[in-house]
Amino acid sequence: MRKIYLLLFVGLFATAFSSCQVLSIKKYKALLATQDSLNRGWNESQLMNENLESLIAKLRKDTTGLSSALNDMKNQYSRMDSNYNKLRSNSSSEINKLSQDLKKREQRLKEVEEILRKRDEATNQLKEKLQQALLGFTKSGLTVEIKNGKVYVSMTDKLLFPSGSIVIDEKGKQALTQLATVLKQQPEINIAVEGHTDSQKITNLGQIKDNWDLSVLRSTSVVRYLTEVNKVESVRMTATGKGEFQPLVSNANAEGRSKNRRIEIVLSPKLDELYDLIKQ
Repeated sequence: MRKIYLLLFVGLFATAFSSCQVLSIKKYKALLATQDSLNRGWNESQLMNENLESLIAKLRKDTTGLSSALNDMKNQYSRMDSNYNKLRSNSSSEINKLSQDLKKREQRLKEVEEILRKRDEATNQLKEKLQQALLGFTKSGLTVEIKNGKVYVSMTDKLLFPSGSIVIDEKGKQALTQLATVLKQQPEINIAVEGHTDSQKITNLGQIKDNWDLSVLRSTSVVRYLTEVNKVESVRMTATGKGEFQPLVSNANAEGRSKNRRIEIVLSPKLDELYDLIKQ
């Protein structure tokens, strides 16, 4: 480019020289001004060229980076697509498995609900039979009620025992005999006999040391009478003493203490079928 400007200057100078043997000062200054202008143009064009080359290098670098980033994105997409296909395949299999498990659980739940329904039905029927059989003893403090799916036959101590005694009296024997008649007709019922006392300390009862002793001995007396005299199966029976620690009401007065001194016969249906179903 600089050569071109130089040739132009020389050409202009030669033309001027050929047309006139001696240059005037004015023309000479004009030629110098033209030379300066051409030099400035040359320098500006050189600077512009350098800027363009720098820009081209930057664009090439950017293009290379974008190409690399594009390749990375293509690879990531390929991996994600592969993972998605695997996940969709596995999900379909898992959904089918979960669906089958859910159907089994629903079927098991229906079976459990049916067993519980039958249990509740049997419990209500048992309560009605006991209420009819023991109707004559309700005025003596006998009650029959259902709690937590079990039938509770509660007898105050005055119905079964003389004061401070563990020997069942005649009226108590009559009530237990009536109870045993119903129990022997219900072989699928477990029987737990619980003895309860008030909170007053035991005094002058011989070998009976405390309320624990009294509650246990009274419950075992009832169990023996039901099994030995009335022939209720012993394997169905459990005797426990609760002492003074599960009162129905406050022991602050005589009426409350009388209610707390009791024998509770807890009747619960055998749930072997339900337990077996739950274990599956």
